[in-house]
Amino acid sequence: MYIREVNNRSGSVSIQIILKSRGKYRVLKSIGCGRSVQEIATLKEIARFEMSKLEKQSGLFVSKDDCFIESFVSTFSNNQVRIVGPELILGKIYDGIGFSVIPEELFRHLVITRLVNPGSKLKTIDYLLRYQGTRIKKDAVYRFLDKLQGIYKQEVEQIAFSHTLKVQNGHIGIVFYDMTTLHFEASDGDDLRQTGFSKVGKHQYPQIYLGLLVSASGFPIGYDIYEGGIYEGHTLAPFVKKFEKRFNLSKPVVVADSGLLNTDNIEYLESEGYTYILGARIKNEC
Repeated sequence: MYIREVNNRSGSVSIQIILKSRGKYRVLKSIGCGRSVQEIATLKEIARFEMSKLEKQSGLFVSKDDCFIESFVSTFSNNQVRIVGPELILGKIYDGIGFSVIPEELFRHLVITRLVNPGSKLKTIDYLLRYQGTRIKKDAVYRFLDKLQGIYKQEVEQIAFSHTLKVQNGHIGIVFYDMTTLHFEASDGDDLRQTGFSKVGKHQYPQIYLGLLVSASGFPIGYDIYEGGIYEGHTLAPFVKKFEKRFNLSKPVVVADSGLLNTDNIEYLESEGYTYILGARIKNEC
């Protein structure tokens, strides 16, 4: 460790504390810059004081092993570094829930990346390449999402439901049902992507409806996708009926907002023996 003077183009002199380790020089601290002899002398005096503090710290806390590790790590470049924390922690949770039975490694990557770095498919691909060293093509992601909806959907839902039932101590007494719209910034639609009432004001774009059923603690039970042009109130009765039959739910309390619990749905729930909670706007009740 030593003090270095650096002559700047402006005519001033910078005073730095330098550490040499394994043939490499590193600036530990920049003290400042001066022009006059007196300013430079003062800066050097400050540098000597700071250097003595650093040497004491080095003597107390830095061992030869620490210096070796620091030197070893400094030889790595960014493209040689992988972030393993998310995989170690979230991967453990992923396996514990039971999703590891899905025989597609891409599913694991997409789930964990969605939690760590939520973004578009292209951003997901970039994240996996940059931080996990995993190269995935965009088309592979699209193909897998088709398989997820077609082949693996029921299996994934069954795994999620089994975990939800486990954390709910074997009983699901309350379920929340809601829908949202997902729009596509495209001019043309298809049988699924249709224009309709948009919850985010994007009425000019084709969209789809996503319905989700969760437990009182927010754990997922099931989901379904609907055409973008339907009336969302028409989905509740068949949705609840479908998942009640599939998972043998024992008439849970159904909670939904006023847009879903219309007269027809209320009559259906009452006729089937369900208890329900209707969410309404406060101003409508005043």
